[in-house]
Amino acid sequence: MFCATAFPLRKRDRFVFAADEQQCTKDKRHSCYTGIKINLSRFHVAMVAHEGRMPDKKPSGTICFLYTFTFLDGMVKQFEVLLDASTLELVTPKDLPKPSWTKLKYNQCEQCPLGDDVEYCPVAVNLANLVETFKESQSYENATVQVQTSERTYEKQTTLQKGLSAIIGMYMVTSNCPVMDKLRPMVKFHLPFGSLEETVYRAASMYLIAQYLLMRKGRQPDWEMKKLGEIYQSVGHVNRGIAKRLASASTEDANMNAVVILSAYAEMVPFSLENKLAEMEYLFHEYMME
Repeated sequence: MFCATAFPLRKRDRFVFAADEQQCTKDKRHSCYTGIKINLSRFHVAMVAHEGRMPDKKPSGTICFLYTFTFLDGMVKQFEVLLDASTLELVTPKDLPKPSWTKLKYNQCEQCPLGDDVEYCPVAVNLANLVETFKESQSYENATVQVQTSERTYEKQTTLQKGLSAIIGMYMVTSNCPVMDKLRPMVKFHLPFGSLEETVYRAASMYLIAQYLLMRKGRQPDWEMKKLGEIYQSVGHVNRGIAKRLASASTEDANMNAVVILSAYAEMVPFSLENKLAEMEYLFHEYMME
């Protein structure tokens, strides 16, 4: 689901979300603001597990991320990203706008696996509202970007393109694109504004966990992570295709350059894996001594 609001914000009101909290807590499944209740529930789950009754393997309900962009002129724009807790798929309304640039054949990504039976690009459709909001915005506009979850809050004073890069990345891996879905597990532990080193660490960790789970099922794991580089090469094709779409859908460059940042990371990860991971060996000194 996607909701956007824009309103002037006084300095003393900068961190006040009271009105939103009242609205959001009406539906506890969709609340960004019920961290205490959620934590209490988790303590209860832990107690049940200790008593010998294991909780369900798959969580239910939704996971909420609230992105707030605060600009120097006091303007605020908010976007609520809801994910299905069991699949991490983006929860969207049925009546999303579908402008012409969201059609699958419009600047279709190189090596796109979707067939002629699919009329619209799923990633483009889910990005349409966000792109419309920032289509006249410039990349280097300064903003304070806050990302609020039930667990914690991230905040950074940065450029608009970097803030958009974080939220666009979430949409891209949760929109049922067969290529981008390979990165979906990382959205469970979403880290906005991550560095290249952090991205490499998270990508390698995600991939190696997947190989461990494959091994447990009796399948052949890829411990050398050869296929991870291939995944990121395919992701790069998607990023370049989406960047072309957003360029044609915008009069300014913030949307497009946000995806260009994602594309640059996707291209650097395969080449950085071996070197970056080798540089991290000092972190695992105790393991090396065994």
